[in-house]
Amino acid sequence: MLNLPFRAATLGVGGVAIFLTGALSATPVALAAGANAAPSAADTAAGTTDSAEPAADSSGGTLATVVVTAQRLNEARLQIETQTGASTYTIDNQAIVAQPGGGNQPLNQVLLQAPDVVQDSFGQLHVRGDHNGLQYRLNGVILPEGISVFSQTLSPRLISSLSLITGALPAEYGLRTAGIIDLTTGSGLLQPGGYVSMYGGSFGTIQPAFEYGGNSGSWSYYATGDYKQNDLGIESPDGSAVPLHDHTKQIHGFGYLEKILDENDRLSLILGISDGKFQIPNQRGLQPTLGLDVEGVTEFLSDNLDENQRELAEYGILSWQHAAGPLNFVTSVALRYTSLHFSPDHLGDLLYNGIAQDAFKDDTAVSWQTDVSYKLSDTHTVRTGLYLQHDSSTSTTTSQVLPVDPITGMQTSNVPLTIPDNGSQSQQIESVYLQDEWQLWAPFTLNYGLRFDHYSAYSNGSLLQPRINFVWQLGSGTTLHGGYSRYFIPPPFELIAATTVDKFVGTTAEPAILKDTPPFGEKANYYDLGVQQKLLDNALTLGVDSFYEQAQHLIDEGQFGAPIILTPFNYRYGLIGGIEFTGNYSVRNFSVYGNLSFQAAHGKQWESAQFNFSPADFAYVADHYIHLDHEGRVAASGGASYLWQGTRFSADFIFGTGLRQSIVYPNDDHVPSYTVVNLGASHDFHLSGSSLITARFDVINLFDKVYQIRSGSGVGVFAPQYGTRQGFFGGLAWQF
Repeated sequence: MLNLPFRAATLGVGGVAIFLTGALSATPVALAAGANAAPSAADTAAGTTDSAEPAADSSGGTLATVVVTAQRLNEARLQIETQTGASTYTIDNQAIVAQPGGGNQPLNQVLLQAPDVVQDSFGQLHVRGDHNGLQYRLNGVILPEGISVFSQTLSPRLISSLSLITGALPAEYGLRTAGIIDLTTGSGLLQPGGYVSMYGGSFGTIQPAFEYGGNSGSWSYYATGDYKQNDLGIESPDGSAVPLHDHTKQIHGFGYLEKILDENDRLSLILGISDGKFQIPNQRGLQPTLGLDVEGVTEFLSDNLDENQRELAEYGILSWQHAAGPLNFVTSVALRYTSLHFSPDHLGDLLYNGIAQDAFKDDTAVSWQTDVSYKLSDTHTVRTGLYLQHDSSTSTTTSQVLPVDPITGMQTSNVPLTIPDNGSQSQQIESVYLQDEWQLWAPFTLNYGLRFDHYSAYSNGSLLQPRINFVWQLGSGTTLHGGYSRYFIPPPFELIAATTVDKFVGTTAEPAILKDTPPFGEKANYYDLGVQQKLLDNALTLGVDSFYEQAQHLIDEGQFGAPIILTPFNYRYGLIGGIEFTGNYSVRNFSVYGNLSFQAAHGKQWESAQFNFSPADFAYVADHYIHLDHEGRVAASGGASYLWQGTRFSADFIFGTGLRQSIVYPNDDHVPSYTVVNLGASHDFHLSGSSLITARFDVINLFDKVYQIRSGSGVGVFAPQYGTRQGFFGGLAWQF
C-alpha cells in the first residue's frame, strides 16, 4: 500500500525540481500594520528588508544596479496586491526572532499573536470564527492546499515578513476567505549571508537548522532547512508533561532562486519540502468498553497502543514578473504534492473503536495564476487576474471490522473482516476577477470589483461575487475602513474521501445514518467596519474592528475516527460575528502590543457527510442553531520586547475561554479558560567582521498551566488534547 504513493512522491519532487529549474535556466523584511489595520508590537517598519541600502558596489556598479532593480520589483509586486478596506496585520522577521522561541517555533505559534486567532488541537488555527478557512501565499502566489493535519509545512525561518489579511476582502482574494496569510520569503540578494544553529531542551527536543543566501551577478539564491525531533509531536491526550508514545521526527527545507533578466523583468523559483513522522499519543490506564472479542482477546491496556501517522508535502512555484510604466504583472505555475498515511494498531483499534483503518490519502495539485495591475491615471488603478487549478486525489483505506447481528447488534464472530474502500477523484477550479481602486479625493479611496469562482469535484458550484471596500484618512492620525464582500468557498477537496457507507452495514462500524451527501460550496455575505487611531507622534496605535457574516452551506471540519484526517461537512445556515481591539506602543528599545477579541459562531442543520453524526444530534441540529465547535468566545494575546545593553528580553501570552464541548446538547458548553505566558531572552556576541554568535533561552508555559484544548466531546472531536506543559529551551546560532 505504501510503495506506489512513495514512488509518486519521490518522482514528484524530483520532477518538480528538474522541470522548473530547467525552465528557469532556459529563459533569457518588525511588526507593522497597513494603513487600515491595527498593528501589534514592533520597533521596525514592515518592509525594512526591501528598502535596505544597496550592497557594496564590488563589480563596477553591476551589483548595486541589480539590488536597486530587485527592490523596485518588490515594491511593484506589492502594488499588485491591494488591501484597500481589508484588515492587515504584519509581522516581520525581526519581530518573529524577538518572540520567545523565535524562528524555532512553528508558524501557528507566530500567528497566535495576531488578533482574533484561536488555537486548536493538531496545530490548527481559527481566524474570526471560521474553521481553517486560511489561504497561504508565497510572494503573492497561492500555494495549493494540502492534506497535512499537524505537520507545519511552512517554517518561520523562510519569512522576511508575514501579513494576515482579513475582513471584507477585495476581489482578488478568493477560495479561502477567513484569512490570507501572505509570506514574503527571504532573499539572498537583499539579505546575504547565513547562520547555523542548534536549539533544544524539554521534551527531548533537538532542532538543528541552517540558512544561507547570496548572489552571483544577476542570480541570487536563498535556502533554509531544519530537522526536529522531540517527544511531544502532538498534544498530550491526558495533560501529562511527557505523553506516552508521542515521538516525532520532522524535516523542513526551502529554497528560493531568482534571476534579474533586465530592469523590468525577473524569474523566480521556489522549492520546498516538509516530511513528518508522528506517533499518536496514548491515554494511560484504560481498557476497552465496547465488550468486543477479537480472536479471544477482550482486554488491551491503552498504554500499549501503537498508532502512527506520516505527512509529506512537496511544492514548487515558478514565477515571471514584469513591471514597466503603468503595467505590472506576475504569472506563476505551482505544483504541490501532499500525502498522509495513518497506520493503526489493528488489535487495539478494533477493541476500542470497533474498526481499525489503515488509511492513505494523497493529492497532486497544479495551478496557474496571473495577476495584473494597470495605473490608468492618478486616481484609478485597475487590477485583474485569473486562477486555474487541477487536483488529482486518491484515497486508499483498508478497514478491519467485526460482524454483528443486524437486529440485535451483537457480535456474531470474533474473526475480523477486511473491507477495502478505495477511490480517486479530480477537481477543477476556475477563478477570474476585475477591480478598480479609485481615489475619489485625497483622503478617501474606494475599491470595487467582481469575482467569479467555479469548481467541479465531488460536487460543483459557482458564484459571481461583488466586492466594495473603502479607506478614509480622516486626519489627526485617524483611519476608517470598511466594506462588503460576497464570498464563495469551495469545500476542501483534498480532505474528502468517497466513503461507501453501505460496505459497513452489519459490522461494528455500521453508521447509524446511512447517508453521505458530498459537501457543498459555501456562500456568504460579509460585512466589516473598523477604525485606527495613531497617537503620541505615531508611537501608539489603537484600533477596533467589527465583522458579521451570514453563510449558506457553511463549511466545517471534524475528526470522526481514529485516523487523524479531517472530514468536511456543511451547516445549511451559519451566523458569525465579532469585534476586535488592538493596540501597539513602540519607543526606542521598547515595544508592547495587545489584542482582545469577542466572537460568536453558530450553525444549523447538517446537510452533508451525515453518516458521521448520531441520530439524536442530527435531529437536534436540524431545528436549532448550535455553537460551532471551534468558536473561541473570548481570545486575547499580547507581548513585550526590550533591548538592554545588547540583550533582548521578551514575553508574550495567549488567553482563551476555550473551545466547545458537549454536555447535554451538541457544543452546548466550552472547556475551561486558560492563560499561557512565555518568556525569552537572547544576546548577540559580536566576533570579527559581521560574524556573531547569538545565544537564546526560552521558557514556554512559564507557570506550567495545565489546560484542555479539546475535551474529547463536541461535534467532530474524537479525543481529548491538552496544551503544552512547561518547557525550557536554549540554543546557539553562528551568523556569518
